[in-house]
Amino acid sequence: MTVAPFTLGRLPTLSRSTVDRQETLRTNPERLRARWPDAQVMLLDKQLRTPVREGEAVLATRKALTFGEEPPADAVFLGEWQGVDYWSLPGEPEGEPEIVEIPGSWGVPEEAPRVDGELWVTLRAHGDQLDDTAAGLFTTAQALRVWHRQARFCVRDGSPTHLVQFGWASKCEACGREEYPRTDPAIICLVHDEEGVNGEHVLLARQPVWPPGRYSVLAGFVEAGESLEGCCVREIREEVGADVHDVRYLGSQPWPFPRSIMLGFAAKADASRPLVPADGEIEAALWVPRAEVRAAFEAKGRPVPILGGASELILPGNSSIARVMLEAWAFADRG
Repeated sequence: MTVAPFTLGRLPTLSRSTVDRQETLRTNPERLRARWPDAQVMLLDKQLRTPVREGEAVLATRKALTFGEEPPADAVFLGEWQGVDYWSLPGEPEGEPEIVEIPGSWGVPEEAPRVDGELWVTLRAHGDQLDDTAAGLFTTAQALRVWHRQARFCVRDGSPTHLVQFGWASKCEACGREEYPRTDPAIICLVHDEEGVNGEHVLLARQPVWPPGRYSVLAGFVEAGESLEGCCVREIREEVGADVHDVRYLGSQPWPFPRSIMLGFAAKADASRPLVPADGEIEAALWVPRAEVRAAFEAKGRPVPILGGASELILPGNSSIARVMLEAWAFADRG
């Protein structure tokens, strides 16, 4: 039987979306204002939380007319789905909400305000629990909100800016220069050993600030004048001292924490060579057998002993492309 290189078996959580962004409508205020009475609005509070219906996988949106007869100045047009326009606005939980603890996708519980059957949740901890439409809307709304916070002044002359195109551009009040949402590319690379096509061990590492036992694949930002493949080679050499080869693309995922897109790759390295974790950046790095990665998936967030009990392993959270990459590699031989 011929073994093929592994590929992602499903879309990363935050890459899911159904909404048509309708870019041409951003410069068509008459059409958007005409449809405003039938539109829906999702809210984002100062902590970038949005309300969801408790026990459901959908956003708790509001009728647009709740906020006036036409879009407020800070309303952001997110797109259209099944004949309905969707927008985003700032908003906070009303009254004195009850603070409850809910599971987070990273294995760390999250405190969420609860009001009238709605939970105000974060994208990082709750994005994997939303349906495709909600996940896409939340990811886009957060990415734009973060950019708005960083685009208040002109990069050319420092003058104040104001938003145009319903949140999709900023314009300098002095020179008229327009700026558009920024996204910083970052690579995330699953490195496996050279045994066979897909290897039998994967290279995992952990940062000192992570919860005990949390390991993931390696990642880093693309530098100016650098190719994506070159970034994979450089970052992995800098972080753990491994030289990788046969770099190939797997897929991507928006990661608005604060404004990245994660570009997923796979690569090979010689597992017999010693690893040298970058001081202060990587606390530990190790090669983990496929069977033990599978055991970690089956543990559903509980730490599992690995390498004869020398360490414990907790996988990346469900909202991360790293988890999708590891799942694809771990179960590649099962089709």
